[in-house]
Amino acid sequence: MILNIALRELRSMFLSPLAWTVLAVTQLILCWIFFTQIDSFFSIQKELTTLPNAPGVIDLIAAPVLEVASIILLMISPLLTMRLISEERRNGTLTLLLSSPISISEIVFGKFLGITLFYLILIGMISLMPLSLMMGTELDLGKLAAGLLGLLLLLCSFAAAGLFLSSLTANPVVAAISTFGLLLLLWIIENSSNNGADNIFNYLSLTHHVTPLLRGMVNSVDLAYFALFIITFLLLTIRQMDAERLQG
Repeated sequence: MILNIALRELRSMFLSPLAWTVLAVTQLILCWIFFTQIDSFFSIQKELTTLPNAPGVIDLIAAPVLEVASIILLMISPLLTMRLISEERRNGTLTLLLSSPISISEIVFGKFLGITLFYLILIGMISLMPLSLMMGTELDLGKLAAGLLGLLLLLCSFAAAGLFLSSLTANPVVAAISTFGLLLLLWIIENSSNNGADNIFNYLSLTHHVTPLLRGMVNSVDLAYFALFIITFLLLTIRQMDAERLQG
């Protein structure tokens, strides 16, 4: 049932122009960044040959592309998640969904999986750019895989937070603005840190945990952060919808 709900969500996304527009605009911007980074790499290639342990193409081309992608998708993700539940409530179909013989967990995980499948398609398209460099040079595929994993975990976190905030309102615009505000706060909160690396704001910051992954450095603390972030917001969504089912 979870897979059926996920495929239904994915299908409904591609029936609207929003999903196609997101894919096209994101790819267009990242392609421009990608070719800009390649040009910059060639301009300093001679200097790099004289440096010990010089950064490679993943560090100088792929990682910056993934970092720009994370910023772009921070702005776009609320538009994708705003309708997940709020539109169901606005159209009056949420009552039918809650009264059906489907558990709240299946509904929430199905919708989360649906948006995650869309993100996997998006990440697959983004990965084609750095992978195309294999035609001319050797790539550190481990670093690239870590970067793509970091981007996927970040997008899953965006989806979980957006799903929860979408469950709180019948207005998709309110859900989008609330999601963007929350994600932006968690994105810039690290700038409020004044007490060193162990400051609590660093632990709450999305950028503090995703930046090492995007640059190819995998840390169990960062993986645990994203796992807890996603699980927390999914449980909050389940609790919110369960309370709504009991009230209805």
